[in-house]
Amino acid sequence: MAESVTVLIGTSKGLFLLDSDGARRDWTLSGPFCDGWPVNHATGDPATGRIWAAAGGEWQGVGVFRSDDHGANWTKSQLSNGKLDEYLAADENFRKMLGRGPDPDAPFKGQLDALWVITRLGDTLYAGARPAALYASHDEGDTWERVDGLSNHPSAEGWEPGGAGLVLHTILGDGDKLMVAISAAGVFASEDRGKTWERRNRRTNQATTPDPVTGECGQEIGFCVHNIARGAGGGTLFMQNHQGVFRSRDEGRSWDDISEGLPSTFGFPVAAHPTDPDTLYVLPLSEWGGRTPLEGKATVWRSTNAGEAWQPLRDGLPDNAFFTVLRQAMATDRAPKAGIYFGTNSGSVFASTDDGESWTEIARHLPTILGVEVMHRP
Repeated sequence: MAESVTVLIGTSKGLFLLDSDGARRDWTLSGPFCDGWPVNHATGDPATGRIWAAAGGEWQGVGVFRSDDHGANWTKSQLSNGKLDEYLAADENFRKMLGRGPDPDAPFKGQLDALWVITRLGDTLYAGARPAALYASHDEGDTWERVDGLSNHPSAEGWEPGGAGLVLHTILGDGDKLMVAISAAGVFASEDRGKTWERRNRRTNQATTPDPVTGECGQEIGFCVHNIARGAGGGTLFMQNHQGVFRSRDEGRSWDDISEGLPSTFGFPVAAHPTDPDTLYVLPLSEWGGRTPLEGKATVWRSTNAGEAWQPLRDGLPDNAFFTVLRQAMATDRAPKAGIYFGTNSGSVFASTDDGESWTEIARHLPTILGVEVMHRP
């Protein structure tokens, strides 16, 4: 059966689209889009072909771009202003040089400096921000509101930033249930569409290695969550965090450490197989040696039994590879023979269309890749 997909590639210089033929063998690249703004993540609606991109930063401001015609045209919903608007407001010569004035004040001016993830759940579009907050849109991204139930959580004053800042980077959900992950504040879940939230960071199999600071064995997974994926069928959650790979079978109320067998407990992305609930993929990196593949050998590791054992997958992946794969930069499609895709900060996209057994570089020389997502096409 033909499976045409579009890989949505968020980069430091705009969004790119990578369209496959029906065999997922030949690929056509288009872009950059979104005015060249940094795009941390994008998502699409396979029913309509609509694409949304979470874009911007401290300089441009923050906004969500939307295209209804596969990138030919875009509209932008501005959430926050950037330093560019400050300079334009203060400097007449700068306004003359650019031929424009500052954008009007956005609804969340001064409250956020990046959007890290964008996800559609049912009829609601959600976006995760830095500093950590959750935003929701009920009109296809035209207007946004902050989910104050999360921002007002009693623990919020104690949230500490990770290396990329205090980032809300994962959004999962079904019906009234929502789950988010924040680096470095941990996992939070709501069962009433975001009105109230519970922190879920408990470790079930207690750590056997003493914490280097406290000297005690940990009862929690640690707050520096890097990414969470939901297994096929929705029953199992898989997490990559700073201290290992974890699994939860009870909606995050408890987590099993499943790192044994991996060459490193550190990494950023985790991806779940689209149809097999026990299969997941991670890409271990060195923690202190530049956060690159160990020994320079790019390797995806797969488990087919929910993390009880691991297998390295290297066919077609390069040696002498010293790139990083960031937390949003790995995704799967929903084809019967699963496609797995990841992008690197050196501008390459690698794909496997046989469940990870073999890999092909399908794009190269792009800007730094920040996020990878997949949208099926009719």
